[in-house]
Amino acid sequence: MRVPLSWLGEYVDLPPGTSARGLAAGLVRAGLEVETVTEIGPDVSGVVVGEVLEVNDLDEFSKPIRYCRVRVAPDAEPRGIVCGARNFAVGDRVPVALPGAVLPGGFEIGARMTYGHISDGMICSARELGAGDDHRGILVLAADAPVGADVVDLLHLRDAVLDIAVTPDRGYCLSMRGIAREVAIAFDVALRDPADVPPLAEPAPDRADTADPQPCDIEDPTAADRLVLRSVSGVDPSRPSPLEMQRRLYLAGLRPVSLAVDVTNYVMHELGQPLHAFDRRGLSGSVVVRRARPGERLTTLDHVDRALDPDDVLIADDSGPLSLAGTMGGLSSEVGPDTTDLVIEAAHFSATATARMSRRHELSSEASRRFERGVDPALPPAASARVVRLLLELGGGTYTGCAEVDLPRQPVTVALNADLPGRLAGMPYDRETVLRRLAQVGCTVTGADELLVMAPSWRPDLVEPHDLVEEVVRLEGYDAIPSVLPLTPAAQGLSLDQRQRRAVSRALAATGLVEVLSYPFHGAEVLDIFGVAADDDRRRLTRLANPLSDQAPYLRTSLLPALLETLRRNLGRGTTQGALFEIGPVFLERHGAPAAPRPPVTSRPTTAELAALDAALPDQPLHVGVVLTGARERRGWWGAGRSASWVDAVAAAWVVSGAVHVALTTQADDQPPWHPGRCAALLLDGRPIGHAGELQPRVTAALELPPRTVAMELDLSAVLAGRSGVIPAPTVSTFPAASQDVALVVADGVPAAAVETALREGAGDLLESIRLFDVFTGAQVGPGSRSLAYALRFRAPDRTLTVEEATAARDAAVAEAGRRTGAVLRS
Repeated sequence: MRVPLSWLGEYVDLPPGTSARGLAAGLVRAGLEVETVTEIGPDVSGVVVGEVLEVNDLDEFSKPIRYCRVRVAPDAEPRGIVCGARNFAVGDRVPVALPGAVLPGGFEIGARMTYGHISDGMICSARELGAGDDHRGILVLAADAPVGADVVDLLHLRDAVLDIAVTPDRGYCLSMRGIAREVAIAFDVALRDPADVPPLAEPAPDRADTADPQPCDIEDPTAADRLVLRSVSGVDPSRPSPLEMQRRLYLAGLRPVSLAVDVTNYVMHELGQPLHAFDRRGLSGSVVVRRARPGERLTTLDHVDRALDPDDVLIADDSGPLSLAGTMGGLSSEVGPDTTDLVIEAAHFSATATARMSRRHELSSEASRRFERGVDPALPPAASARVVRLLLELGGGTYTGCAEVDLPRQPVTVALNADLPGRLAGMPYDRETVLRRLAQVGCTVTGADELLVMAPSWRPDLVEPHDLVEEVVRLEGYDAIPSVLPLTPAAQGLSLDQRQRRAVSRALAATGLVEVLSYPFHGAEVLDIFGVAADDDRRRLTRLANPLSDQAPYLRTSLLPALLETLRRNLGRGTTQGALFEIGPVFLERHGAPAAPRPPVTSRPTTAELAALDAALPDQPLHVGVVLTGARERRGWWGAGRSASWVDAVAAAWVVSGAVHVALTTQADDQPPWHPGRCAALLLDGRPIGHAGELQPRVTAALELPPRTVAMELDLSAVLAGRSGVIPAPTVSTFPAASQDVALVVADGVPAAAVETALREGAGDLLESIRLFDVFTGAQVGPGSRSLAYALRFRAPDRTLTVEEATAARDAAVAEAGRRTGAVLRS
């Protein structure tokens, strides 16, 4: 909202010495956001009113040029000035920049020879003076403008404009009236309400020289509750808007168009009530407010043919739609250069319906901005009367009558404890202060200890006690609230879960992985690319009510989509390898979860309400994800290097489990998006809690990733829940270890992990470590079999083991492996 100070001064008298920046500071203290303060015309000087005495056309040039004699002071000799404009005549008063004058931008005027004559100054257009955008001709002043007067003072060219960002709950501030009210409160000065005007005198019903007023109706009470139509006939369409009105519209950010349009825009900025002028010749029958009907279309003033939605709110007549109510008029009833009979419409439309329609048609206007924030329902009669008065004063004509529909509205009354503002703000606001501030806002207050507050019609946002508290606090001053540090309990340090999570993060980073943070959203399409089945838990999607992107409307059920997208983006920017991990929650929709309740804001939610809110939330287990591609070990003089493979993905899972001292086991599995032959299920106590391996080729191709990209995802919440409490410190023995190697032949289908588990359990307590150091296949072990070679390390805590003891432990381990997996010693 752009607020020229000269316009604002009509409604409030600021204390002497108040500057534009001082005014802005006062409004900021009152809770308004003043974005900029712009000084207008401070560098304009030396421009006076001149009277054109003589005009001579110079026909010898290729373009129209005129040599004019202009009197710039009552007792001065006329000056000769060359000018190319032709929109003025002898006797007109025009602005003249004398030699030495300065125009906006530091442009200095001097006398010079041009077109064979000395031009002793310059006759100025509105744009050249900074008074508007019109550069089609010279600015012709009022006929009674005194010759020689300073044009800067005459036209109030020196001004200041405050640009105020109005929040959605303060729609009344999208008007000079609303801003003036805030200024009056902030500086404790009187307000001259521009809406406080006497009603129009209605024309006598027996007058034969006027037409009947335009009839109106409201078919849909949910779309509007008030409609006022005032008819004016015989307006002279050739009369221009006054220069002062054009200048104010220009400073407010609007382009002057014509008298009828300028007057409605002027009153909209003055009072905050959007209005529309119809050419009465384009109306047929009664004007009604209704919803659109199937198949209807409307060409709006921007010359766009729009298909209407059944939820659109229209102003229509017997011929069909006339305008999108509260948003933009239609072309069929547009006021043109020959329009003499007007119908002025002022209404109160539904804020929700206007906002939805504006967004549906991607059509935001000055009117829709106001209606969707809430307009004073008491304004239509006063605003339309103000427009009619201006039209009669500036364009002539006759007021022919008014038609109005005013549906009943239920006033909002809010119960407020007088001590609530003080309790919430932590300030001692007494009852008199609360009553005074609410009265300044415009509220009607009754009651004693519990106040019954009726909000004014221009404040539809005041519907709860806390809304009223905010008004008291902001007017008393947010800066008056002391800064008090809250009392906090003594620090307890990190919880066990926090320490374990950080341990996992540090362990993964120590292996060369880089941690990333991703947005927790994705679309269903990526699950289709992964090949996720319909009954998979990853299909338990929670849709966002207001997603940041239509391509990612769901909360994530897996970390891999965002991790793989981050990997693809990094590879696209020139990196040749990637090793990323992320730790974060996933969101799994609960089956049959109830709808979330909406607790009141007047008190703390009850235990039952909090439980109901928790029950409506999705499950949010903590996951850890890893993706790898490219070289895992760089090649150089030390060796050939190695590319990342499924082994590294499984190893990342072991790093996670090792960091929190939880034992994971693995077994072959088939789980999208991993390759069926290169996928390992990660098991905790025999239950799968994650997967690791190489991604399917079709997945890497669809995501534009290198072949053989590998990934791991693990339920970290399950891992942390599986830890066994306090981890005992390892015992360090001073006695030597005994090593035994064993090679076992097993069938190809037997997992190495199963063989290792059998060896570990069969060896007993003397086994210190076990390591698979060789895998062999060939004719020596026979077809369908392979040889697994393990290094077993035995140690006793209290003695040196004998060869017999180590051999016995080894033989027990081999026997257990043979019993469980069919393994036999390789000969």
